[in-house]
Amino acid sequence: MNFSRVLEEGEGTTVEFMQSMEEKGFKTVSAFSNTDGGSLFCGVSDSGDVVGFGCGEDLIQIITSKITDKMGIQPSVSGFNWEGKTILRIEVAKSPNPISYHGKYYKRVGSTTTRISKDELGDFFSRGSNWDGLTNDYNMDEIDEESVRRFIRKAVGKGRLIADETEDVPEILGKMNLLVKGKLTNAAVILFGKDPQKYFTNALVRVLKFTNDISVSDRRITGNLFHQVEEAEEAIKNSLNVKFEIKGKLTRDEIWDYPLEAIREALINSIVHRDYFKYGIQTQIKIFDDKIWFFNPGELFGGMTIEKLQDPHPSSTRNPLIAEVFFKAGLVEVHGSGIRQMMKSLKDAGLPEPDFQEEFAGFSVYMMKNVYDREYLETLGLNRSQIQAVFYMKEHGSLAMSDFARISPGINERTLRRYLADLVDKKLIIAIGEKKGRRYELS
Repeated sequence: MNFSRVLEEGEGTTVEFMQSMEEKGFKTVSAFSNTDGGSLFCGVSDSGDVVGFGCGEDLIQIITSKITDKMGIQPSVSGFNWEGKTILRIEVAKSPNPISYHGKYYKRVGSTTTRISKDELGDFFSRGSNWDGLTNDYNMDEIDEESVRRFIRKAVGKGRLIADETEDVPEILGKMNLLVKGKLTNAAVILFGKDPQKYFTNALVRVLKFTNDISVSDRRITGNLFHQVEEAEEAIKNSLNVKFEIKGKLTRDEIWDYPLEAIREALINSIVHRDYFKYGIQTQIKIFDDKIWFFNPGELFGGMTIEKLQDPHPSSTRNPLIAEVFFKAGLVEVHGSGIRQMMKSLKDAGLPEPDFQEEFAGFSVYMMKNVYDREYLETLGLNRSQIQAVFYMKEHGSLAMSDFARISPGINERTLRRYLADLVDKKLIIAIGEKKGRRYELS
């Protein structure tokens, strides 16, 4: 090392001077790790004057241990003499994983150490790391032991994990890469934490119910991800209609507005694949009279497109640890198959294919209800003639005024036109063409 040249060139992206090793110094270590690496020299003023630093072996060990314990990295820490004075040098390599100090991430901008904002954190770290694999200074007491053991029972029962339920929780988490070098990952806390929202405020699910486009309920579901799946599914079911179909003397089938298999797939996808770096927004499910909308922050990942998504495709997820734990628990059956399963269950139920959209810096799934069911049409206040018109369009594709007059004998044309105008206003049908020769189709 040519220290004369270092002093001459001064501070920069990879060099920092500091008179003593204070909190600012540890933040700079984090910044070097997250940028291009660098050297921190203690015992040198900002202006480059060498003042010296008392760095005995005990102090070097304390500083090294603090960096290792708090950040999980192993820098090179050593002292050297310069013109009769001792200087401490901390050499930091660029880390392949984001490094935090007290839960905050830093970077170098020129000769300044600056905190990475929440807005840019996702883009900054997604270059080579996953949110769920990041570690932090979480205490093991944050983990709900019963949640872990309940997961173990499910995973072992599914044959997807070999584990002993009586093992210590740290051992279990370590085997699943949720505990790395003694540090809990984000995945461990959000999957099995007692109160993950303590750290991840918006890592929750909102289930909103609308009637006539007016919100009538807003349920915010917190807790760990397993709890969110269970509670969100119940909240959705409580906002849907169900009828019963008798099958034989002793059995009956539940017929929901949407098949529960499709609901479950969309819900789990929205939780597993969301971008947890986006702190400002939640996973949202909005239930309307005629549709249900699932939204998660974060666009499609890993080069996936909406077109590719609907064909057989390999699994690609921004949260591999979360996805793997959900798979082991049986909440995901085959990696990468959820969308196709969702589409199949909707088709089997006689419902339209779901509509997928990348919007609002996230991913949306729209499921449309069968609004042309007689019971639902009656709830809209439609009369017998209007319902007949809808069913005629459903069977034949379109309806002309002459068709409507033929299936509604005894009703004058003016009244029939009023009936059709009402259906258009309710957005159940659309009018095509000019008044003469006009036809109507389902919207």
